[in-house]
Order: sequence, then structure tokens, then C-alpha cells
Amino acid sequence: MPERSAALIPALAQALTARHELIARLGAEQTNAYRLFHGTVEGRPGLTVDRYGDLLLVQTFHSPLSTAEEEAITAFYAEACPGLDLIYNDRSHSNSRISNPLPPAQLAKAEALREFSELGVKYNVQARHAGQDPWLFLDLRAARRKVMAEAAGKSVLNVFAYTCGVGVAAAKAGARHVVNVDFAESSLSVGKANARLNELPIRLRFVKSDAFAAMRQLSGLGQPKVVRGKRMPPFPELEKHSFDLVFLDPPRYAKSAFGVVDLVNDYPALFKPALLCTAEGGTLMCCNNVAQVDREAWADQLVRSTRKAGREVREIEWITPEEDFPSPDGNPPLKTVLLRV
Repeated sequence: MPERSAALIPALAQALTARHELIARLGAEQTNAYRLFHGTVEGRPGLTVDRYGDLLLVQTFHSPLSTAEEEAITAFYAEACPGLDLIYNDRSHSNSRISNPLPPAQLAKAEALREFSELGVKYNVQARHAGQDPWLFLDLRAARRKVMAEAAGKSVLNVFAYTCGVGVAAAKAGARHVVNVDFAESSLSVGKANARLNELPIRLRFVKSDAFAAMRQLSGLGQPKVVRGKRMPPFPELEKHSFDLVFLDPPRYAKSAFGVVDLVNDYPALFKPALLCTAEGGTLMCCNNVAQVDREAWADQLVRSTRKAGREVREIEWITPEEDFPSPDGNPPLKTVLLRV
């Protein structure tokens, strides 16, 4: 076995040992989804191993696994976590596209629709589907946990909802009204399926819309159909409505006719309409997944933006990923802050 693959086994074993207590706690909370290996800080940069129920999803982002490494990983988890289906997705090429073909039997397992649970909430997962990313980001578990602790009896707006994990979790925890906003019908369809998996006391709303167009209308700022003589793409018309809890989880960068999402250079462009959708005395939870952004500088920017909008931040709380996403310096790439406004 080549030296690199031989060195990988102790790293996988050490990571699994470090998670024994966490996995036991999560199991008691009806959670069978977590990261088993976080290669960036555990010995193999660019390699991740995630469990979603009976699926073990192995992904590479910097360079593909060698045949020896793939065989070593498969053998290790076959013994350490028996009964799970291991699927390997190599995403080390352009745009993080999955590039490695699978034999027919493996492909059938990769495309199988599966079910797992997190904090008692059921979700669907497929190792391979029309998109690239898993249908639930596990580092956001701590934020979903917080949403569930906050949601009872409240109205919730989930923007950049993706597959609506936050919205489904909020409804499961007793929210009285939940609106999920995303531009991708494919993502919302997964969210709808997730909602059907759970016995929810309310019916969630799913809005296929650009986030800017939706938030501007909900906040009362308004979204014109013609801007500087140019007709905007069609968008659903929404009435002004404020929410007790707003969750904002944008991508690093995205551009549309309605505006530019840029988490490095212009987070306030998103933050202001999200703030104006938040009821007085409400809670706004914001995410920034760009590692190079300093969390304190970002938080200061949000506080200044709040004051500029004529509101005040009454309380700030940081929500950090749980132990399966270790961060030796205490500054994980995913930053989530809760603001009482």
C-alpha cells in the first residue's frame, strides 16, 4: 500500500475516535447524519466523509483519491461502520462537478433515494442527483438546532432556502408560519418532499423567486417590474410581511437581474432587506461561508448596517459548527451570527 494511503488509515481512526461521544449524543437526539472525517484539519486536505443514515458519502475537492486510497477508505469504514453504502464523488475538477464514473451497481446505489434524520426531523438524500451538493449541509446543524429552539409560535422566513432544511426544522419545532424562498424549483421540490416526510402541524409555503425580489417586496421596499428602462424577469408578487425570525444563508457569489450577492464585498446589500423583513424585537440569523472574511469585522459591518437602517442590535450570539467540524483556531469557515433586532 503506498505511503499516502497507509497514512490515511490512522487519520480516519483518530477522527472516528474523537467523535465517539458526539455520535452517541447525536444518536440520543435522533440524529444519524454527521461528518466522520474533516480532512482540512484532520490529515487529508480536500477529503470529506459524511454519514447520511445508511449512506457514507466520500468527497474530494482538491485532488482525486488514488486507487489505493479509495480501497483503504472503503476497507476501513466497512469494518468501522458496517452496513453503510459508500459512494465516492470526486469533485476536484472545475466548478466542483462530480467527475468520476461509477459501475452500474454502484450508480444505482448512488441514485437511490434514502432517508435520514437530524434532531428528530426526517430528510431525503441522494448521493448523486441532478445537482452537485448534498441536499443538507451538515455544518449548518448547529444553526438548525438554534432555529428549532427559537421557532415555537413564531413566523419564519428562510431565504436562499436551498432544500428548505431550516424551514422544515422550524415547522417541526412548532413555528406558526414558514416561508421558504429559493430561485431553484429543483431545490424547492426536495424541500417539499422533506416536508411530506414529517408530520408537520402547519403547511409550509415555498416561493420560487430571486431573493432580492422577494425580500424587497416582503420588507415594503418594493420591486419594480421595470428598472432604468429594462424590464425585469418575471417574479411572484408578494405582500409586505414581517417575520419573527429571518434566516439568511446566501452563496458566496451570485448575480442576477435583481442584484449581486457578494459575501466578501457587499453583504449589506442582502442584509438590509433581510433586516427590514424582520419584525421589531425579532431575530435575524445570518451566515457567511467565506473563510477569508473576518468574523468580528463582518459582525461590526452588520451592526453598522442595522443602525443605518434605524434599528439597533440588542444582542449578538455566535453559533459555531459542532464537534464533527473541528476548527483548531476557533474560526471555522462557516460563520453564523444571531442578531436580536
